[in-house]
Amino acid sequence: MLLQLEIENIAIIEHLNIALEPGFNVLTGETGAGKSILIDAINALLGSRVSRELIRSGTEKATVQGLFSKPPGLDSLLQEYGFETGDDDTLLISRTITDSGKNICRINGALATVAMLKEIGQRLIDVHGQHDNQSLLRVETHIQLLDLFAGDRLFTVKSAYQKELEELKERQARLRALMGEGRERERLMDTLRYQVEEIRQAALYEGEDEDLERRSRILAHSEDIINAFSLAYEAIRGEDDHKACALDMVQSATEAIKRVESVDEAYASICSALDDIGERLGDLSRDIRRVRDNTEYDPALHRATEERISLIQGLKRKYGDTIPDILRYAEDAAKRLDELEHNEELIESIRAEIKAIEASLTEKCREMNSLRKQAAERLGEGIMKELSELEMPKTVFKAEVNSVPELGFTADGTDQVEFLISPNPGEPLKPLSKIASGGEMSRVMLAVKAMLADMDSIPTLIFDEIDSGVSGKAASSVGEKLRALAGKHQVLCVTHHAQIASLAHHHILISKDIRGDRTVTTVRQLRGKDREDEISRLLSGEHATDTARKLARELLEMQ
Repeated sequence: MLLQLEIENIAIIEHLNIALEPGFNVLTGETGAGKSILIDAINALLGSRVSRELIRSGTEKATVQGLFSKPPGLDSLLQEYGFETGDDDTLLISRTITDSGKNICRINGALATVAMLKEIGQRLIDVHGQHDNQSLLRVETHIQLLDLFAGDRLFTVKSAYQKELEELKERQARLRALMGEGRERERLMDTLRYQVEEIRQAALYEGEDEDLERRSRILAHSEDIINAFSLAYEAIRGEDDHKACALDMVQSATEAIKRVESVDEAYASICSALDDIGERLGDLSRDIRRVRDNTEYDPALHRATEERISLIQGLKRKYGDTIPDILRYAEDAAKRLDELEHNEELIESIRAEIKAIEASLTEKCREMNSLRKQAAERLGEGIMKELSELEMPKTVFKAEVNSVPELGFTADGTDQVEFLISPNPGEPLKPLSKIASGGEMSRVMLAVKAMLADMDSIPTLIFDEIDSGVSGKAASSVGEKLRALAGKHQVLCVTHHAQIASLAHHHILISKDIRGDRTVTTVRQLRGKDREDEISRLLSGEHATDTARKLARELLEMQ
């Protein structure tokens, strides 16, 4: 639900801050006061395209900000985009448009893209204007509306169908690739054989590159290594010239302490530690000698090691950054080669799979067709009931469902759905686009929304003068329908009809004033006599008559 809307420097709006309530909110005001600009600002917040012309003249940027209560399930989308969801159930969205054409969008304070606003906005607000009724004239939308009305059973079948349809497309693409290879197939097989053989002959093992790099370093520094370990061995163990060495000196120290170790138990501990050091030095000297004796400079081995490293680097450039990547490439190439070598068998196997999937899809299309026809009958009856309540009692409405399997499998199956209408008795059913007037289209849209109210999860519905072309008793019926719809959604309606405005739970007046040499838009909640005055103005114009005031009072007292 939209809780608060703040607008700054949009067209004639300098600054507005509107608090919105649950239920039926109506917005009225004289022509040009800024009601439609308000809807433009909301659309901008929802990710619609905006022009720099929307920025108030004399300013460099325009900003619109909305505070929403989050509908169920929105947190998962916010988290997918990386936004903080917070501990409360509110969501703050803002968009700034600059005169340079730059857009700055934020969601809960974090930068966002216009595309993100659009994706999230679709789950928050549904805007319907006079021109939005045109969506009902697009036949491709009719099947989506019918499927939404049909409910969970159709949704389950359709989801399974769409999953199988993706499998069918994957198999068909694979079959086209296999059947269309020809000479290319032979060239590809030769390439794959060479690649697999090249990798296999290399006889790589995981970690070999690291082992080779270590061996290469040792061979490159073998002389330094031998000298260093010889000096270390001599320092610890000594050589034939009987020079003092570490091991001899530790042994001398041990023998000296042993002569007095019985004097104090602490001396025995020191003597034991010296014994331990002597043993460790002996072990260490043997390890040092082993490294020294086993290290030699072998030019042939060094050259062979460098050639092996070069070979592996060449394979990495061709097949992957690591040895495991190279081995996986060889495995995948071998599988692909096997497929190509058994091409005909594979083609027949895939054809059989395609045939089985198509049979399953055909059965699901039949099931969807049956469910749609059942739903179409209920929808038609329901919309005719709604239209009767909207002063179109003789209207016949039908959701026609036709199966056209010859057109192939689409995302919606093999059905085509079109809404047909006959507003007057005796007239044949015809497409909405060829029959309905503007006022009739507004009421059909409202009837559809009323029928889908329980299924539609969008919390806020905005109707921008969709009552255009509707008058008299029909306007009252539209108002009652909007009020009923507000039992399940927050409804905002821009209207010029007193009958509709009087039925709202909350009334907001949009007006314009002259401040200095500039026109500015103001907004305020109407209650009591102020609301009565505005209803009177809607009834009789700028100068309300006593009769208009009396009728306004009666309209408000009826609620």
